[in-house]
Amino acid sequence: MPLDHIVTFLLTQNPDAATRFYRDMLGFTFVRDDGFALVFDLHGTPLRIGKVPSHTPAQNTVLGWEVSDMKAVVAELSAKGVAFERYPNMGQDEQGICTFPTGDKVAWFKDPDGNVLSLSQHAAV
Repeated sequence: MPLDHIVTFLLTQNPDAATRFYRDMLGFTFVRDDGFALVFDLHGTPLRIGKVPSHTPAQNTVLGWEVSDMKAVVAELSAKGVAFERYPNMGQDEQGICTFPTGDKVAWFKDPDGNVLSLSQHAAV
């Protein structure tokens, strides 16, 4: 039983805002609205954003991306209007980037529905 390809899922109460955010701000390809969900291509990984009448987002990260240059990606997204979250006692810098003792870096942001997303850059091992 091979599990060939991963598909990611999120929920939205506002499909128009979700489309603008994932297409225009994050730069992913909008594939279609199939009536039940918005479908995006995340560089080869499908993202289905189900359309729902109400949604309470999880308080933890539900989707994230690894990046090779955290500061540059955060600066680019910030310039497009993405607001990075600040969490108490996380020691984040002025861009909202948290650097852990291992050297790993993480920055968190939310989509229009409050889904917590993240960027991570892992230190070389």
